[in-house]
Amino acid sequence: MQEHDARILRGAAIPTAAVAVAAAVASSVAAGVAGLIGAVLAALLVLAFFAVSAYVIAWVGQRHPHLLLPIAFVVYTTKIGVLAVALVLFGGTTAFHHYSFALTALACVITWLAGQAVASLKVRQLTVEPASDDAEESDADGSPTGSGVGGER
Repeated sequence: MQEHDARILRGAAIPTAAVAVAAAVASSVAAGVAGLIGAVLAALLVLAFFAVSAYVIAWVGQRHPHLLLPIAFVVYTTKIGVLAVALVLFGGTTAFHHYSFALTALACVITWLAGQAVASLKVRQLTVEPASDDAEESDADGSPTGSGVGGER
């Protein structure tokens, strides 16, 4: 993972973890142990989903940039599918408070997206990376290769 990707990931994960702690405290006060369990499960689910998808997209973008959009789509649909299965499996359970789960998940998703947007704006990533000095080798007549028309800059 490149440094700018790691900074964006940290910029999203740290505020989301802080919101998750606040939501867990509020849920435990409002709904007891079931609220705490619901909030913790929602926070872990959101943090895991978004962190894994950010890592996968960064990895693919670094190695296969031409596959970035299809992989992003696959990651997104996979998250939705896993979430749908989890909601169906745990829909009737009384092990955790459903409202605490839902509100914590919503707060964590909004915080992650906002943190990711702010961190992305702060990261200065070049769209086109300049060629390094090693890449500009001289050709037979002494002018740098790839330097424009007639060897001039």
